[in-house]
Parts: sequence; structure tokens; C-alpha cells
Amino acid sequence: MAKEIAGQIKLQIKGGAANPSPPVGPALGSKGINIMEFCKQFNARTQDKAGKILPVVITYYSDKSFDFVVKTPPVAIQVMEAAKVKGGSAEPNRKKVGEITWDQVKAIAEDKMVDLNCFTVESAMRMVAGTARSMGITVKGEFPVNN
Repeated sequence: MAKEIAGQIKLQIKGGAANPSPPVGPALGSKGINIMEFCKQFNARTQDKAGKILPVVITYYSDKSFDFVVKTPPVAIQVMEAAKVKGGSAEPNRKKVGEITWDQVKAIAEDKMVDLNCFTVESAMRMVAGTARSMGITVKGEFPVNN
């Protein structure tokens, strides 16, 4: 028989760096989940992405067991890495803090495609470009049109 799902927790944790301190410990401990077991499994699964912020969805069951899914890093983080800036602009419409190329946008869109709600790479590229624009990062050149 299938296990009964008790709930879900969504966290953003640095890859390979989960530890029982906040925010991980209190979020899991309040639900009765084994914190050290989660930390060991998460760190083992994300060793290759060490240091990158990774969203994780933890599904916990009524018998205190759990499963988790690690997603790709947020688009905003990837855009900041591509533009080599520490943060977005406080006034994105006036102050621009960096720029990226359409090739970089395409690479981010292809990486993030599984988590976005779109069907084509072009629409994913437009979503990534919109995120960059709202952060005060300009996208150089014209949108590449495939005819």
C-alpha cells in the first residue's frame, strides 16, 4: 500500500552544505523528520553542485519517512553568475548593473527548461530575459529568430 503523504516543505539550500542549523533544522524538526538523515542524503546527492543555491521539495509521510526532489538553481542566480554581478539593481528601470548575451540566455533557458512552464526554448529564453530585465541586467543584441 502507498504511504500517506503528510505534507511538503520547500527550501533553498547550498549544494553539499546542508546542516542541522536554521533554516533546515527547525523546518524539518517541527515535522518530525530525521534532520541528520536528510542532510547526509542531500549532501551526497548535491556534491557536484557545491556552493550553488538549489531549491529542494521535501515530501514527508505520516510514518516520518521522506523523499526529496532537487531542482535546478533559480534563474536569477544563474543570470547573476552569467553577468558576473553580486546582485540586481535597486532601480532596474534606471540603473543597469550588467549585461549578458542571448547565447548565455539560451544556455540558462535550456538548463532551466524542466522547471519552467513553457514548451519551446524560445519562450523559455523570453522568460529568462524578462528576469534579467527586472534585475537591471540588459541582454545584448536582437532576439535570435529561427525561421
